[in-house]
Amino acid sequence: MARLLPASLRGRFLLIMVVGVLGAQLASYAIWTTQARDAQLERLDETSNNIAYSVASTVRFFRSLPYDYRHIVLDQLRDMGGTRFFVSVNDHRIPVEDIGDGPGKALVVDTFGAVLNRELGISNAVVEFSDPATLRLLDNEVLLQDIPPRWGQHSLMSSAIEQPILVIQLPMEREQWLYVATLLPMSDIVRDGNWLSGDRLFVALVVLLTVIGLSWLGIRSATRTLARLARAARRLGHDLDSPPLSEGGPQEVAATAVAFNRMQQRIQHQVEERERLFSAISHDLKTPITRLRLRAEMLEDSTLRERFTHSLDELDQLVRGALDSVKGLDMHEDVEAIEPRRLLEELAEELALQGGDIDIAGHGEPIAVKPLAFKRCLANLLENAIFYGQRAEVQLEDAHDVLRVVIRDHGPGIAADEHDRVFAPFVRLEPSRSRHTGGSGLGLGIARHIIQAHGGQLTLNNHAREGLVVTLTLPRGDDAVV
Repeated sequence: MARLLPASLRGRFLLIMVVGVLGAQLASYAIWTTQARDAQLERLDETSNNIAYSVASTVRFFRSLPYDYRHIVLDQLRDMGGTRFFVSVNDHRIPVEDIGDGPGKALVVDTFGAVLNRELGISNAVVEFSDPATLRLLDNEVLLQDIPPRWGQHSLMSSAIEQPILVIQLPMEREQWLYVATLLPMSDIVRDGNWLSGDRLFVALVVLLTVIGLSWLGIRSATRTLARLARAARRLGHDLDSPPLSEGGPQEVAATAVAFNRMQQRIQHQVEERERLFSAISHDLKTPITRLRLRAEMLEDSTLRERFTHSLDELDQLVRGALDSVKGLDMHEDVEAIEPRRLLEELAEELALQGGDIDIAGHGEPIAVKPLAFKRCLANLLENAIFYGQRAEVQLEDAHDVLRVVIRDHGPGIAADEHDRVFAPFVRLEPSRSRHTGGSGLGLGIARHIIQAHGGQLTLNNHAREGLVVTLTLPRGDDAVV
């Protein structure tokens, strides 16, 4: 389910609003329609019950007439406009194309059947609904639209022509059928009405679009502050000296901005204290090291003098490496666009003076980095490649969103289970533990910290034939250092 949700907070808020509003509208329409349908059925039951009693009275009246007078009375009723019923006596049951379905029709049929059975003792009455266009009325099955206007103007033709007509036919003596047709003054009698009609859909759409529009404006305003906070957090990861957040806006946003700014100040203070601490340690250690070096030079025994000097060099290198490691994590530089291939060529020329052989292939467009820190990162990696493999091959792979630098040496490589451990400070895999043969164990860690501070990644892999492959991936755009 989480994969189906929008990635942004703004999209998720909007989805919740749409689903909530749409669900509320559908639920309210369903409840309203159920109540309206129940009320309509209640009115229909009362209306059909009254009309059923009127039909029963009409049937009782015609039953009371002598057989020979029935047609005379029917002619008089038609000439005078009749009643609200169209009544005829036929010698057979006229076929009716029964239409419609639904609870309304079933209620009317049941009500008429019950009333006629109770009032007249008739249980075989046929109750149907007919479309006005196909309704037939007389023995010769004349269509409603073909009868004289005066016969139907006060009865069946007084309403909209599309309204269905109720037809009751019941048998009488001498194989005659009394035919009664009338209108029920209610719509949607024979249809189970579509509760989600076109009008309701239009209203629901208008309400939904209005809510979405207003919600979008509100959510956009609310999430804009969160987006600003996210950008500030990214900047803080790259540059501790980035400007503080504005502390205005809603109460919750202002409180978050205040807490974020205080956190940034505390981090800056801790980093400054760490720099001062290591600088003080480095300064304090350099003085006794210098004194010891001077005293070592005064030793008459050359072997002992070389051993003392060598130990002091290792100690000095250790102090310098520790201080460089601390400074490597704090890049107080402005971002500039540099050409990666030109920088690599400059480093290759410098290392060539030391006997290093570096082959560079590929091209990379300028990328925004902190130039001194990035140069230091590449220098550490290239120096390691030359130190352990005598020669290195560098491949530049450029894309629209990332720059990839692949450095391969021809040395012994690093065991797979040691790939994570070599990034820890002062970890050296060279067994001699000599600073001159195994380095200080800080180069890879410093390089990875610099790349991570630029929003990138540094990975290690062993080549299929020989050597170590170091891959640097630097992003372009929002995830890059800013």
